[in-house]
Amino acid sequence: MTVRNLKDGSKKPWLCECYPSGREGKRIRKRFTTKAEANQFEHFTMQQVKDSPWLGEKVDNRRLLDMVDIWHRAHGFSLAQGKYTLNRLNFIAESLGNPLAAQFSAKMWTTYREQRIAGLVKNAKGKFVAVKTSTVNHDQAVFNAMIEELIRTGEWRWDNPLGKVRSFKQHETEMAFLTDEQITAVLAAAKVHTNTSLYPIIKVCLATGARFKEAEQLRGSQLSQYKITFSKTKGKKNRTVPISPALYDEIYQPTSGRLFKNCYTSMWQMIDDLIPDLPEGQATHVFRHTFASHFMMKGGNIVVLQRILGHTDIKHTMRYAHFAPDHLEDAITKNPISHLF
Repeated sequence: MTVRNLKDGSKKPWLCECYPSGREGKRIRKRFTTKAEANQFEHFTMQQVKDSPWLGEKVDNRRLLDMVDIWHRAHGFSLAQGKYTLNRLNFIAESLGNPLAAQFSAKMWTTYREQRIAGLVKNAKGKFVAVKTSTVNHDQAVFNAMIEELIRTGEWRWDNPLGKVRSFKQHETEMAFLTDEQITAVLAAAKVHTNTSLYPIIKVCLATGARFKEAEQLRGSQLSQYKITFSKTKGKKNRTVPISPALYDEIYQPTSGRLFKNCYTSMWQMIDDLIPDLPEGQATHVFRHTFASHFMMKGGNIVVLQRILGHTDIKHTMRYAHFAPDHLEDAITKNPISHLF
C-alpha cells in the first residue's frame, strides 16, 4: 500500500510512499494531513514519470559478471553442477569483456564464438586454444539458460540477445559400446587392479546402466535386497534398478555409508590402455552405452530402457533403438521392389 495512516498522533499522519522507477529505483516519501492530499501527491508524482519517462528511468550499470553473481545466488547454487556452471559463466563473461548487461548484443556473442573457434580467446588456463563448435554451443546453452532465468526473476530487463542466435548444427556422435570380448577383458583387468573398488563399480555400471560417478558414490543406504536406488542423479530424480542376487551379495556391506573408494582416474587409464581407439570423451560413459546397446540387442523394450537410464525425454533413449533385432525390418518387406524379385 503506497498511502497509509501511521496512526502516530502527529498532525500529518498520512504517509505517501512510492517508487516512480520501480522497486529498484528511488523511493519518495512525504507526509500529509489528509488521505486525499496523499493520494493526489501520489498521482501527481507517478504521472510525472509517465509523461517524462527519461526522468524516472535509472541507468542500470550492472555488468555481465554482476548478472552471473545474481543468477548464482538466486538459482545456480542449487544445481547439481552449480560450481562448474558458475565457473563457466564467469569465464564466458570475462572473455566477452564484461560489458554492461544492457549493452550485451547478439553481435558480441557471434564475434566471441568466432574468436573461440579460431583460437583467439584464452582458455581457463590462460592459453590460446581453438575449440570445436560443440564447445561454443555449450557456452551458448548455459549463458542463454542464465539469461532466461534472470528474465523470469525480473533481474534481466532487456530482450535476450541469444534468443535468435542459432547454435551450430552437429553431426550425431558415434556411441561406442563394448563387445562381449572387450567386457571380459575389462573385467579381468579390473579384478586384479590395485584399486579394489574398480571391479565392483564397473560391474554395477554394466548391470544397471548407471553413470560411473553414480556407481562410484554408491552408499549402503541406497542398497536394498536385490535393488539399487540411485539418488542425486543428473536428472534430479531417484530411480530404482533391480540387480541379481549374486551382484547384491558381492557389493553388500553392513553400512549406510559409501561402499567404494574413488577410482575414476584408475578407470580412465585402464580403458585408455585396453581400448585406445575409443572415440574421444566416451571413456566415462562407455559402460552406460554398453548396457543400453546390449539391452536393445537382446530385445529389450525402449520405454523400459528409458526408465532404467532415467531419461526425462525418450528422444535421448531412441539413440539406442537401432540396436533392436527387428529395428526397421519392415524396410525389407515393404519397399516398392520387394514383390518384384
